[in-house]
Amino acid sequence: MAIRLSRPRALALCALPVLALFGTAAFAPLPFTVAQPGSTADVLGDDKGKPVITITGTPTRTTDGELRMTTILATAPTADVGVADVVDSWFRTDRAVMPRDSVYPTGGSEKEIERHNLQDMEKSQNVAVDAALEYLDKKPGSVDVTLHLADVGGPSAGLFFSLGIIDKLVGNGSGGDLTGGRTVAGTGTIEADGTVGAVGGVSLKTQAAHRDGATVFLVPKAECKQAKAERPDGLRLIPVTTLSSAVSSLRALDQGGKVPSC
Repeated sequence: MAIRLSRPRALALCALPVLALFGTAAFAPLPFTVAQPGSTADVLGDDKGKPVITITGTPTRTTDGELRMTTILATAPTADVGVADVVDSWFRTDRAVMPRDSVYPTGGSEKEIERHNLQDMEKSQNVAVDAALEYLDKKPGSVDVTLHLADVGGPSAGLFFSLGIIDKLVGNGSGGDLTGGRTVAGTGTIEADGTVGAVGGVSLKTQAAHRDGATVFLVPKAECKQAKAERPDGLRLIPVTTLSSAVSSLRALDQGGKVPSC
């Protein structure tokens, strides 16, 4: 026999299993990672007492301004993230709940993940050197570039390593700095042919950039929407697709030319 319930009573009965589910889930870990704005590092400066970029075999120039690569800080792959963490992060602009697999796609233990991330960073650094020297039409054999950045993993600093190398060697090409004396931040992977790739977490990285004094943020064009979502006031977003487009935009910004925007 079908029983028709009044709406209030029906809602109350329907809510019981939902509440029970949430009650159970509140004590169970969820397959998520909570991320927040991380550190930034000026690739034109020093890290733990060592230059981030060291170039030998060719003259270099003294730079002004900053090129800051950005990071996110995420809970460890083995950390328990519960409903309370998810709900709290949902209502905060400086937190993001991300599927654990999207932050740690390789899986494995924390040591294995750390090793993989450091390998990604090392590979990214090598490719960034190749991309910068290719852009400058310089042969690797006559120029030696060493990159040093401790405690940072992953490939997302590739674009900024390449820009830093270019700034130290030729600046903006007209005797000035590629930064125009500004604090420029951003993110993006780099391929040897200069292609810039998406990275994730850009809405958190814009906040880290603004916190550390940046007024300009270079973002992979495909991630403009995410970058705009929580863009801090006073931070100018410039979309890039290649190393060449990033250099051209910075030159145009310094010279008062037309600069693309998200």
